[in-house]
Amino acid sequence: MFFLSSLLFSSAHFPAFSRVHFWKVAQKTWVSLSVKRFTSETSGSASDRVTSGIYKYKDLQKYFIRKLKASYHNFSNTPDHSVVCGHHHVYFIEDDGIYRMDKKQVDQKRENVLNLELVCRGEEKTRLERKPKFRWVVQRIRLSPQEKHLAASIKCSHREELRCVVVRLGQRKSLPLDPQHIMVTLNRVFSFEWATDEVLFYTTLEGLRSSTVFRLNLTSSGEKITSVYEETQPDVFVEVALSRDRQILTINCSSRTSSEVLLSDVAASQLEPFVVQPRQLDLLYHVEHWRRRLIILANTGPGQEYEVVQATLSEPSMASWVSLFAPSPGTAIKDMDVVGNHCVLVARTPANELALIVVPLTQPKEACVLQLPPWACAIETKKPGFADRQHVLEFLVSSPVHTPVPYCLDPERGVLLSGSEDGSFPESQAKCITTRLEACSQDGTLVPVTLFHAGPMEDLKQVPLLVHVYGAYGRDLSMAFCPEKRLLLELGWALAYCHIRGGGECGLSWQRQAQVEGKHKPIEDLQACLQHLFSIEISSPSLTALTACSAGAVPVGALCNRHPNLLQAVTLQAPFLDVLGTMEDPSLPLTLEDIDEWGDPVGNPEHRRIISSYCPLQNITPQRYPSMLLTAYSGDARVPLAGVLKYAERLKKAVYSHFSMKPKSEGKPEANIVVNIQPGGNHLGPDNLELMLEEEALKLAFLYSELGLDPPRPTRKMRR
Repeated sequence: MFFLSSLLFSSAHFPAFSRVHFWKVAQKTWVSLSVKRFTSETSGSASDRVTSGIYKYKDLQKYFIRKLKASYHNFSNTPDHSVVCGHHHVYFIEDDGIYRMDKKQVDQKRENVLNLELVCRGEEKTRLERKPKFRWVVQRIRLSPQEKHLAASIKCSHREELRCVVVRLGQRKSLPLDPQHIMVTLNRVFSFEWATDEVLFYTTLEGLRSSTVFRLNLTSSGEKITSVYEETQPDVFVEVALSRDRQILTINCSSRTSSEVLLSDVAASQLEPFVVQPRQLDLLYHVEHWRRRLIILANTGPGQEYEVVQATLSEPSMASWVSLFAPSPGTAIKDMDVVGNHCVLVARTPANELALIVVPLTQPKEACVLQLPPWACAIETKKPGFADRQHVLEFLVSSPVHTPVPYCLDPERGVLLSGSEDGSFPESQAKCITTRLEACSQDGTLVPVTLFHAGPMEDLKQVPLLVHVYGAYGRDLSMAFCPEKRLLLELGWALAYCHIRGGGECGLSWQRQAQVEGKHKPIEDLQACLQHLFSIEISSPSLTALTACSAGAVPVGALCNRHPNLLQAVTLQAPFLDVLGTMEDPSLPLTLEDIDEWGDPVGNPEHRRIISSYCPLQNITPQRYPSMLLTAYSGDARVPLAGVLKYAERLKKAVYSHFSMKPKSEGKPEANIVVNIQPGGNHLGPDNLELMLEEEALKLAFLYSELGLDPPRPTRKMRR
């Protein structure tokens, strides 16, 4: 299954893992498809001036660390797709590396395939890397067609560098790993796929760009590496992928405004890539394979939305595309896969619900829609192994508060089966209520809101509310299962997810409406969502907190400047707050690429005026602000740390100025502005479970303190 967001982001992004799996493999966590932003060096003295205030939450943080550990433990047995099935063995990831077991010998001891300690032994380690919290973890596994070799990407926690280790497998039984089985180690590798048992295609990262494709040939005399493709456009991100049937290998060259795909015909042993359709402005497309034909998902449908088209391998260009299926108005295609003789689409309906659209490729007019559970908010599909059933689609369905439920779709038989016998889910999940709402924005646009709560709607007036938002780059708000969100629900909170414009929930037009000149719309959408929730008596401003990460901080920060009385507290992770200052600096690695999203304040005076009108940093003024917890990472390559510190200092001055001038009769305490600067370069948080729990516990402690909530205490047992 190909994630369409890779067509919309060309900066570095990484394989996604469930946060529940984080508990099973203790050093591994969700590494999201990275969104934008960059880093600037700053002095330690500047950070020291703004980190005061964290210690007041330490005692409560310790309490929530225990609660979160218990929550992760409770959900440690939820299903995931981390196991890889080969022809002869099953491969799985442990804390210290990769292991395999023979499929025919159930009682056989596991065999060590890749030992991380041996792989990384002998390299020069920094002072930080000697600490247990900083270590290498396995990210992704790829098996060669006949299971002769294994390639695995590994990553050092708190660094975005990826390596690829190639291991010779064979039928060995040696324990532990013999170093001679490691054939080659490749540095800065982002994506990689086997074309044959001896040929591996891969891309490398240079800073935040992936622009070059290499070919590794394994021969009896050694290894040979040659360059296959090099991208010259600075805003294009390159990655390699295999079709589901493993017949073609694609080189996907994607920017925000165009796509270009090159193919290698693996089945015909024609490994030299050729172009499907040369890039052209505003054309986005992705290619799959079926019976020597290309099944293409392209934004050539009505309103420049996605539709399914078909072409032949001999004539793949756009002039030969034949339309197969276009969704009904209001339905947005989010993903595509080809399973057997069917094209399976993941779509979001006009009611903001996820559904599967099954299109028979031999009779596309007989397409049908399969409903998923009404609470379903996220789908994670399984990449089939060599021994897996190729004619079925296995996937997990979840929501922020619903644990993943396995499903299996057999499109040939038209059967959708749940992992449980009766298609239900654990009784505890029945207490999680999902309500889908719509808020009317200032221009009349209806903005979807997904609300999770444990009790009836009429009982939510006095409950604390945590509102989630993003709204940039055409990316959907992340709504996969998170144990910490489930914990909040069990503690009596309501959770709201606002699908504001700028994101991709309602199709490509949803993003286009909020680019450059339309950047005021996400702010207005967020305001409308909050006011609608309050109008139907869901919580109140004094019990409401906003949370966002990266570019999601822009509408949040702008709203705090315009309507600070709508909320009580804010938590922001790796927040992008200095839009104007960043976009004025073309030397930053992604500024030129981001012009399509934010505008060009240097070359276009109107763009500068628009950015200046909403930029969170530029519009701070002395007034009552909500309390804020800003979490930033010293080595983050996307968000300028200097901008976060500058924002915090300016906001503190404004808060102090207002507090010193306001009448004492108001009686409201001064807002707390707290900056939590962590080491490392992971844009969306640490890969280490312990550090992640500390960060999440600090956020919970901050929210409970600033909203004036009493933390739940366990009932003490009376001594006899």
